[in-house]
Amino acid sequence: MNGYDTIRDLAHYSVGRGCMFGLLGIVTFMMGMMGWPDLAMRSGAILFLMATAILMLKAAQAPRRNYRRTEVWILLGKRHDLPEARAQAIFGEILRSTYVRFARMTLSASMVLWIVDLAIRVTGLASR
Repeated sequence: MNGYDTIRDLAHYSVGRGCMFGLLGIVTFMMGMMGWPDLAMRSGAILFLMATAILMLKAAQAPRRNYRRTEVWILLGKRHDLPEARAQAIFGEILRSTYVRFARMTLSASMVLWIVDLAIRVTGLASR
């Protein structure tokens, strides 16, 4: 495994871990509202859309953010075997693509929750 693959794996680990904490918070919030299933689904959909927006903002900032101030840099042990002139571009692009990948997943989760909310309201199971 070369340095590029290691950085990609660590970026996936870092962003994925953050997204899992967000998922835990969103699901916990939704479980607290299960007395109102339509509202729980709608709230979850909105929260996942907010997570998508945050991830896209992070993706836009990633190429310009100093790679030595990222969690990936810390996970690498503060060393890499990349040419120093290209390190910023490589770290930035890997982080950008990782954020976009997770943003697509959260957007998909939001769309599923919107569909479930619609199904709940159409079938008459919505809270009154």
